[in-house]
Amino acid sequence: MSLRRVFALLCVFFSVAAMGQEYPTKPIRLVTPWPPGGGTDIVARMIAAKLTDAWGQQVVVENKSGATGTIGTDMVAKSAPDGYTLIIGTNATHVIAVSLYAKLPYDQEKDLTPITRVSAVPHVIAVVPSLEARNVQELIALAKAHPGKISFGSAGNGSTPHLAGELFKTLTGVNLLHVPYKGTGQSLQDTIGGVVQVSFDTMPSVLPHIKSGRLRALAIAGPKRVSALPDVPAVAEAGVPGAEGMTWYGLFGPAGLPKPIVQKIFAEVVRIVKLPDVKSRLDSLGTEETTSASPQEFAAMVHSDIAKYAKVIKSAGLRMD
Repeated sequence: MSLRRVFALLCVFFSVAAMGQEYPTKPIRLVTPWPPGGGTDIVARMIAAKLTDAWGQQVVVENKSGATGTIGTDMVAKSAPDGYTLIIGTNATHVIAVSLYAKLPYDQEKDLTPITRVSAVPHVIAVVPSLEARNVQELIALAKAHPGKISFGSAGNGSTPHLAGELFKTLTGVNLLHVPYKGTGQSLQDTIGGVVQVSFDTMPSVLPHIKSGRLRALAIAGPKRVSALPDVPAVAEAGVPGAEGMTWYGLFGPAGLPKPIVQKIFAEVVRIVKLPDVKSRLDSLGTEETTSASPQEFAAMVHSDIAKYAKVIKSAGLRMD
């Protein structure tokens, strides 16, 4: 190899390394592909505030909702790979959408760079207080006595609350009417207002309404009870083993994001979610800190989840154009 070639390679190496050290030099846009008020929005704003403090550059949360989160995801996939446009998405936007939609405007595994999973939350089976069901078995009995008359809302077709509800229907044999909304905020607003009667949404989204008495929690749709609602049984305890729904929140950038920038963002987010005040806030929301060991591990998990959810979606007969 010529000296000129060696010199050129060294220049590239040191320029890329310097890129990671200098980043960020301007404000960062952190997209959440859902409207304000949902679990993704809550987690995104928590992370954005801490990144702003750590880096001295404003990290601005931008809600870009629509089409089950795919509009905001597509925008990030088509952004410049410079680290100044990132997204906090969920397994709805980055896993479920792959099998739910006949065609996406982006390729999840080719057009996006996985950085890290941030946290994971169980879903909660909750009902409006006026519904005559104080536990899961009473809900099942009521739904069987009135097939198609009791409805549940979700953040949209193919969202994780939607699939959690479909899984519950399959395992219990009940006929609940699904009503899709354009985000968790709208769905919960109509649930609290009694337009729909049942929710399968995430813990951070429903917990304030449960605490205020506007919703009644029947079960945690997860593997165990949570400290935020210690008296609410896990769904297996409530008599429906297997009806577990979890949503994870993950950080992504566009494809081609330089490795030093990926590593810097990864390391800082992992540090942030382990801070005592952040862990306490996540615990109070029923959210577990579940950062990945590396960006590569997160990418492998996303790949595995795509295959797993493809089977669930096919079984439920879900498909969107």
